[in-house]
Amino acid sequence: MPAPDLDARTHRALSGVSRVAVLEVLRTNRTPLDIPALAAAVGLHPNTVRSHLDRLLEVGLVTEAVEARTRPGRPRLLYASVPPASDPSGPGAAPTTESAASEGSYRLLAGLLADSLAAGAPDARAGSERAGDAGRRWSEEFVPSDERAPGPIDPAGAIDRLVEILDVVGFAPAVSEDRTAIDLQRCPFLDVAKENSAIVCSVHRGLMQGVLDRMHAPAIGIRLEPFVRPGVCVAHVVYPPNAGRDIGFRIKSGE
Repeated sequence: MPAPDLDARTHRALSGVSRVAVLEVLRTNRTPLDIPALAAAVGLHPNTVRSHLDRLLEVGLVTEAVEARTRPGRPRLLYASVPPASDPSGPGAAPTTESAASEGSYRLLAGLLADSLAAGAPDARAGSERAGDAGRRWSEEFVPSDERAPGPIDPAGAIDRLVEILDVVGFAPAVSEDRTAIDLQRCPFLDVAKENSAIVCSVHRGLMQGVLDRMHAPAIGIRLEPFVRPGVCVAHVVYPPNAGRDIGFRIKSGE
């Protein structure tokens, strides 16, 4: 089943790459950090970091606490990420399956974006390439090395497995009759994509191409066309000349 939507406020809070970078620094540090330390880690002005923290605090993704001091001086405000098991419905409450799956998907994309962009790319093309590499690394979760086929997989099997993975991620894929296009009818990261379409689309294309490559189907290419219709992107499947896609192989698409 695809991951459900996060609530709109959390979507908006995670729609900025810089804010995502701040959150990821907190999530990868074992101890809480103050604003100067965060600003140094992400390369932003302290006032900008403070603004991002305010948004993250509003939706419950980070916590704020006053430093316990035994020495003279004004105590610092320290910030930490909310553990993944936390749930806004109440202290100690177990998260629902839906909220856990939704938050998990967004946390994953947050990590990919931060990994791709937080260090700073020299230009937009370099940023997209870095995002594509992050998407390929993501594909390892779906086709790990110990599950890879020993040899090349046939085109039908490769696209069939890709569609299954896209459905799990939350894209609600639908395959065209001639099997040359996959409509991605639902972007699980739509708000982020609106703000950073080149980067997010590069992550998604990297994921798809990475899945095919790991299944030993690198001759099948993916060309992603974003937002051909409201909320719908199209992944064009490019087969090699000898793929035999005219033999009528069927791909599970829910029909």
